[in-house]
Amino acid sequence: MHILVTNDDGVNARGLAALYHALRDIPGVEVSVLAPDRNWSVSGHVKTLHRPLRVKRAYLADGTPVLASDGAPSDCVALAVLGVLEKPIDMVVSGINPFPNLGHDVTYSGTVTAAMEAAIAHIPGIAFSLNSPEEVHRRDYGPAAAIARFVVEHILRHGWPADIVLNVNIPYLPLEAIKGLQWTRLGLRVYRDKLEKRLDPRGKPYYWIGGEAPTGVPEPGTDIGALAEGYVSLTPLQLDLTAYEMLPKVQNWTWAPWPPPAVALPEALA
Repeated sequence: MHILVTNDDGVNARGLAALYHALRDIPGVEVSVLAPDRNWSVSGHVKTLHRPLRVKRAYLADGTPVLASDGAPSDCVALAVLGVLEKPIDMVVSGINPFPNLGHDVTYSGTVTAAMEAAIAHIPGIAFSLNSPEEVHRRDYGPAAAIARFVVEHILRHGWPADIVLNVNIPYLPLEAIKGLQWTRLGLRVYRDKLEKRLDPRGKPYYWIGGEAPTGVPEPGTDIGALAEGYVSLTPLQLDLTAYEMLPKVQNWTWAPWPPPAVALPEALA
């Protein structure tokens, strides 16, 4: 079993090193690391096609030699799967992200979309995130690393569909204070984004998207609710975003008249 470990915080992130060391001693498992050479947080699902990608020797936070790329987290997965790592990849594990990825966060998260890139390649993908406060100076990744190993061991034992991503969020608590694990659905994330307009030294406007940190609705059965109750949240995600409940509702629409009237475009666009 060959596991690729990656992240979106960069190859020097302590959470990546913790994840690597948590998985490397699982019997029968070989772990390789190919991670971004810089922070790609909130990068979403990226595929770099407009420039060449470089892979180089790098080091984890503890000095372990690994590989890094100047691409996004999803690029790192694609590079490994397509042959930068000669041995085939059997599973991709991403993290440990210092902050949670809940609800709609999964569409922004480089941690989660690295696991999604694995699913696109028909390889099981797991993303691990830690619900730690922003004000923590030096995070303790020990409990999260233990949970990550525990979950991966059980996935290896039971098997996991290659087209389903497992999104795992872990409370920032001592291991003995975590109540257990819950299978959950995505909850409702509440964003309080605010646009700030400023002027540069030449008087030209520029913008920051800021605002308060997002919160969520702690509804039972959701990832947000599980964390609020002190449980690890495990949410299976599928890449098929089809809203199936809408299809029966629109089947009786009448598209008329057909064909539609022509639109007059400027000559430059004709």
